[in-house]
Amino acid sequence: MTTASVPLPAWINYGLIPLLNLILAFFFSGLVVWGIGESPFEALQLLLIGALGRGEGIGFTLFYTTSFIFTGLSVAVAIHAGLFNIGSEGQAYLGGLGAALVALAMDHYVPWYVTMPFAVIGAALFGAACAAIPAWLQAKRGSHIVITTIMFNFIVSSLMNYMLVRVLIVPGKMAPETRTFLPGGQLPKLDWLIAMFGGKLGAAPLNFSFLIALIMCFLVWVLIWRTKLGYEMRTLGISPTAASYAGIRYSKIVMITMLISGGLAGMMALNPVMGASARLQIEFVGGAGFVGIAVSLMGRNHPAGIILAALLFGILYQGGAELSFDMPSITRDMIVVIQGMVILFAGALEYMLRPAIVRFYQQLTGK
Repeated sequence: MTTASVPLPAWINYGLIPLLNLILAFFFSGLVVWGIGESPFEALQLLLIGALGRGEGIGFTLFYTTSFIFTGLSVAVAIHAGLFNIGSEGQAYLGGLGAALVALAMDHYVPWYVTMPFAVIGAALFGAACAAIPAWLQAKRGSHIVITTIMFNFIVSSLMNYMLVRVLIVPGKMAPETRTFLPGGQLPKLDWLIAMFGGKLGAAPLNFSFLIALIMCFLVWVLIWRTKLGYEMRTLGISPTAASYAGIRYSKIVMITMLISGGLAGMMALNPVMGASARLQIEFVGGAGFVGIAVSLMGRNHPAGIILAALLFGILYQGGAELSFDMPSITRDMIVVIQGMVILFAGALEYMLRPAIVRFYQQLTGK
């Protein structure tokens, strides 16, 4: 039996191994910081203080975390069915168009809590629409989902550029963006959440979409582990042959899975579009779709793990921005290197330590 197939307790698979990978990532990141003549311990302290040391920093950290939760869930749902959705970036981008159209149409007439459900549906439908064609090509024509979804990122980017420059732009303005939504089209900030812990949100754009993201985590957990559809998805992901023998229709599950995955990615747009800027802008996704891949892998494709992994990347994003300000020799590019180390060890090399851990566990337990 190979080490890959040896069963390990959940606390090792989902706790110890990711923790060791994270420690390795920060160790090698520390070597990079030390190599330029700075103290790794001081840099880590500044990063944590910048992300978690005051209410405004926490607000920015949770704002980034919200986006990463949505895209991480999007990737995870697809992975459970054996699909690798690389198109969350484009799906979130098109989801922004769905949310913005709802806000633009309703913000004059109703309060935000009436607009919000329709905006959630609009963002999800547009995100799902972006995933529908790659899903159909995979299910009916055998085109690889990785190739089609990543290429659709470029198609959506061009479409959104056209929409913002030619259709939705405010007449007389140079900036390719929609008008600012009225209060009826904006998601409120969560000042009260930070105030509960004695802090002030300040300029941080933490908004109601954070709570929507947590609700989606619960619903995804229910879907994957408590429904017949989720069982069929997991069966297909583990063994397409067994799924076919059990009467599970491949094309049906692929289509449904990718539509759900695209819908979750599309809902990410609620955070920056209706929560932060209150308007639709060029490139508002900012790479969150690709970060979602690392978040999903590091969180072991489980909603609870995705929340923790998204929080980690939120800390890296916000703390890294503060670190580059407080320690100018560590540039923004170096922060990207640190993030890349986490992605490398938690994603691409996530099972690097598993053989040694399996052998040690077998020696301890005598199995």
